[in-house]
Amino acid sequence: MSSQVKSILARTQSPGSVQPSSPHVDRTLPPVALAAAVIAIWELGVRLTGLREIQLPAPSRIIQVGLIQLPLIADHAGATLHVAMIGLALAVLVGAAFAFLMEAWPLAQRAVYPLLVVSQTVPTIAIAPLLVILFGLGILPKVIVVALVCFFPITVNLADGLRGTSATLVDMLRTFGATRWQVLRKVKLPAALPAFFSGLKVAVTYCVIGAVLGEWIAAPKGLGVFMLRSFSAGQTAQAFAGIVAVSLLTIALFGIVLLCERRLTRWHYRKS
Repeated sequence: MSSQVKSILARTQSPGSVQPSSPHVDRTLPPVALAAAVIAIWELGVRLTGLREIQLPAPSRIIQVGLIQLPLIADHAGATLHVAMIGLALAVLVGAAFAFLMEAWPLAQRAVYPLLVVSQTVPTIAIAPLLVILFGLGILPKVIVVALVCFFPITVNLADGLRGTSATLVDMLRTFGATRWQVLRKVKLPAALPAFFSGLKVAVTYCVIGAVLGEWIAAPKGLGVFMLRSFSAGQTAQAFAGIVAVSLLTIALFGIVLLCERRLTRWHYRKS
């Protein structure tokens, strides 16, 4: 009997018998399970309370309407993505310029940094109508709204990353006669990449919302226009389908940035 028990224990403790869970599964399972639970409770709550669709549509109805309106939603999503990407690119360019300026010139940091913080106290929705008055109904006001929303996290995080570079490495390169550009390219930029991507991940979650906000003010097409028209027509399920499209678009962009971060900062993940 004891020999049988020992053989069973040996089989269960063998390296190939136990399959440890994947880290990827461990990270994704809790949020997926929580989201599924929330959707199930939502569906059940709507059915039990008898809420009308115009008040709160059930998730199953939102999915049904979304699939029916998928070509129209995709067309509007393309317009929103176009504005969001241009605005995000503009925010990266201007934000990087300000970050490099503050890193190279301490006086600029003391002058600009407080103004950056103060700029975040001004609600963007109050500025958007003024931009339409100044620049008309074209794409420019919406792009500026997206850039304003995304500018702050990119600038601040990149500036902090550049300032946090190891002074020992910088002094060593300068001892060997490295120029300011060589120090920036070989030490400061690589060291600041993790901080830059931290800011970019925050900005990319804002860029689609910024584009939708600009479309609410004035636009012929976009997910913001799609949702406004749906709510105005009493098509609440269709409006919720637009909200789902905004969320999925944001998640997709965040995933792309995350993949780029892991590819360009592998050394950082190995170190951590």
